[in-house]
Amino acid sequence: MIDIVLRQGVALLGAVCLLVATQAHGDQSTVPADSLPVPATGRIERLAAFPSQFVAARNIDVWLPEGYGQGKRYDVLFMHDGQMLFDARTTWNKQAWNIDAALTNLRRSGAIRDVIVVGIWNNGPLRHAEYFPEKFLPYLPDAVRTRFVSQSLKGTPLADRYLRFLVEELKPAIDARFATLPGRDHTFVMGSSMGGLISLYAISEYPETFGGAGCLSTHWIGGFDTNASLPLAAFNYLQTHLPDPATHRIYMDRGSRELDAKYATAQTFVDDILRERGYTDANWMSRIFEGDGHNEADWAARVQIPLLFLLARH
Repeated sequence: MIDIVLRQGVALLGAVCLLVATQAHGDQSTVPADSLPVPATGRIERLAAFPSQFVAARNIDVWLPEGYGQGKRYDVLFMHDGQMLFDARTTWNKQAWNIDAALTNLRRSGAIRDVIVVGIWNNGPLRHAEYFPEKFLPYLPDAVRTRFVSQSLKGTPLADRYLRFLVEELKPAIDARFATLPGRDHTFVMGSSMGGLISLYAISEYPETFGGAGCLSTHWIGGFDTNASLPLAAFNYLQTHLPDPATHRIYMDRGSRELDAKYATAQTFVDDILRERGYTDANWMSRIFEGDGHNEADWAARVQIPLLFLLARH
């Protein structure tokens, strides 16, 4: 399957320092655990130090919209890097997705279905280990895989355990506690950068659970001085593991500055794979935002687009 890269005639260039990448993508290990975000609309319920047999405990911040309840049932949007979603005053870089405001605007216009957001805090220094798709690893050359696992994944891949935590522990708890619509067509997953990568992996590994994925500024390029190997591993996995386009929706995008400038070639390949797997404008969107960088402010400015694509009333 190396011919994917060869026939395109372009090698992915550049290197990304894992420390810089982790900081850029929202490592919040220095933010006090008791900093409860205050959303502009609706309210937050925190499931503090939510336990798991698969991964380390972490806070879960659940956003409930205005008028939550009243006999309604709600779609559920699971979002990674949950520290960064609601309130810039509590984030490490003083930026946030402001996802509550975006959803409220869309709901008030009648454009989307009723939805709650489950913000899953990342695990700080183990974020890369939890968010890098574990089943990409067999497609890597042995030497690259050994180094990547040791340096970037801190010695242990955790993505499959993280997804088991989401599907087997967190989702049942959310469905039991809140007024949700638990079926696949009402369950979505979204993130940016490594969060975009794990979102695409989630819908591919658990297509019976997640009906749609939002993948913003997806971080294809790995965490140290590699070029083609990690993206190629992703391409090879996706060729045979993407979910059925008849029943799933996928949104992807990238900017043109900062880390996003390094994603162009890989994202083009992924777009080709999605087309070959039968994805069309009816169930897939891939956008380029010229001038946008790799930060929460730019994701917040465009997040209504994936939200409308995934949650639109039909």
